[in-house]
Amino acid sequence: MLRRLGLAASAAGLAWGHFEAGWVRLETLRCPLRSLPAELEGLRIAHLSDFHLGVPSRGSAAVERAVGWVEERQPDLTLISGDLLSRRAGEGQLRSLLARLPRCYVVLGNHDFASTRDPFSHPVQLHELEPATLLTDDSRTIELRGRTVQIVGVDPRSYRRRLARPERFADPGADLRILLCHFPEVVDRLPAGAFHLVLSGHLHAGQICVPWPGGRLWLAHNRWTYVRGLYRRPGGTLHLSAGLGTTFVPFRFLARPEATELVLESE
Repeated sequence: MLRRLGLAASAAGLAWGHFEAGWVRLETLRCPLRSLPAELEGLRIAHLSDFHLGVPSRGSAAVERAVGWVEERQPDLTLISGDLLSRRAGEGQLRSLLARLPRCYVVLGNHDFASTRDPFSHPVQLHELEPATLLTDDSRTIELRGRTVQIVGVDPRSYRRRLARPERFADPGADLRILLCHFPEVVDRLPAGAFHLVLSGHLHAGQICVPWPGGRLWLAHNRWTYVRGLYRRPGGTLHLSAGLGTTFVPFRFLARPEATELVLESE
């Protein structure tokens, strides 16, 4: 009897994890920033992360729904913070999705180079993602609402070697400086005031979590400072996305995939 109950509970847990991996949260979030010019009040930035396309997972459906949502809303910017592919098989789908996203800027993550213990991840060579702009330790400055917006992107390879210095690219004259880096702890390596906004992913909000007194326990990345959401730090305000795909196992528990539209406001 106990064995049957255990098997039933395991089956139910796997079924839920499979379901949750595709149950994407589509969220609009107010994002207060210091010294934001009045012209940029209400600027909308879609933040997506961690697609992990190319392996069987309901995360692929989550990515499709998130892209459809962003395409419908037509934000001022779309910014993607890495881990686009787990295998080359997903490249065609990736390029098709990116072509639908308005004013899109992208960085890569460690899974795009298979720099991971995940046995299902294979390295993929991505050198350009037109019409999206791929940033690898460089930047672009654009004009929005008559103000200059600078987007700086970090290459995960230089970051892992501790060679990345994104603050070197920061233009103090830009009205809004945004850093795209796959790894959220970058915010603690920045000098004060380097960027207004830092966008990251990588942690999947733990991906597999279990209930715990006072909250939940991550079964992966449990030593990291950040989980998901907004964090104000001296180097900039961090938005950490729970991402959309999965790694190692095609499940999520208490860590729904998400796409976020940040609405900037001054404080």
